[in-house]
Amino acid sequence: MTYKVFVDGQEGTTGLQINEYLGQRTDIELLKIDSDKRKDLAERKRLINASDVTFLCLPDEAAKESVALVDNPNTCIIDASTAHRVNPDWVFGLPELCPEQRARIRASKRIANPGCHASAFILALRPLVTAGLLPATTQVAAHSITGYSGGGKSMIAHYEGPDRIDAPRPYALGLVHKHLPEMQAYTGVNLAPIFQPIVGPFYKGLAVTAYLHPQQFSRRATPADVRAILAGYYAGEAFIRVAPVDLEANTEGGFFNVEANNDSNRVDLFVFGNNERMLVVARLDNLGKGASGAAVQAMNVHLGVEEGLGLA
Repeated sequence: MTYKVFVDGQEGTTGLQINEYLGQRTDIELLKIDSDKRKDLAERKRLINASDVTFLCLPDEAAKESVALVDNPNTCIIDASTAHRVNPDWVFGLPELCPEQRARIRASKRIANPGCHASAFILALRPLVTAGLLPATTQVAAHSITGYSGGGKSMIAHYEGPDRIDAPRPYALGLVHKHLPEMQAYTGVNLAPIFQPIVGPFYKGLAVTAYLHPQQFSRRATPADVRAILAGYYAGEAFIRVAPVDLEANTEGGFFNVEANNDSNRVDLFVFGNNERMLVVARLDNLGKGASGAAVQAMNVHLGVEEGLGLA
C-alpha cells in the first residue's frame, strides 16, 4: 500500500530530514508544495487534506493554523512544534514511553512529536519514577549539551559563518525552557525539573545528564540497581540500548562522546557514579530520535508498518 505524505514546513531542518528519510521509501508518495505557495493557505489546505499523514515542521502559531485547515477525518497530523505536546487531545509521539503508547499512537489522528531534550530526559528518568525509586515529589536537576542544528537555519548560519563562536554556550538561564511542560508531564514528576541546556560548537548530537543523589530515592539503590530498572523497562526496544555500568567502556579515556549516535534513531542510556552520587545520561541525535527520526517512527507506528522502516 502507498501512503500520501505532506511535510508542511519542508524547508526547515526537521522537514528536510523527514523528506530525506521518506524519499527512499517505495510505500510513500511525497506531496510537495511549490516554493512560491508555501504560505498559500488554500494550497496548504489542499495538500494537508489530500494526505494520509501530514508532518508540521513549523513554529507553534503556524502549526495551530495548519491544524485548523484539516477537514479530512482520515488525515493524521504529526506536529513537530511545541504547540500540542501536553494537550490532552493529542497523543505524545514517543512509542517507548509506556506499554500502552504504541496503541495510542496507532489509534490517534493527532500526534505531538517530542522535543529533543525532552525525549532524552523522559527516557532516562520515567522508568525510575514508574518503579517508585524516584518519588514523584522529587525536583530533578539536569543539563543537556546539543549540537547547534537544533536552533534551526539561523543558528546554523551563525555557527557556520565568519562570526562563529567555538565555545559551548549555556542558554535558557531563566530556567523556563519550552520543553519543561512535557519533561514534567511524561516523566511523572510533580515539579518541573531544574534544566539548563548548552549549545556546543558541533552540528548535531545531544546528551542529557540528570543528577541523582541516593537521598532522593525511596529505597537503597546502587548504580547497578538503577541500570537494572532501565534495562528492564526497555527490554526488547529496538532503538534503546542500556549500557552496562562501566566507566572505561562508556567513555574514551574518561571523556564522553556526545556525537556517537549521530545519523541514527538510537538512544543510549548510561549510569555513571557511585553509591553516594549518580548520573543518568541519555544520548541521541537531536535531528534523528530528537526530531525527524522520532516523527517517522511515530508515523510508522500509526500506519501499522514496520516501526523501524527507513530508520537506522
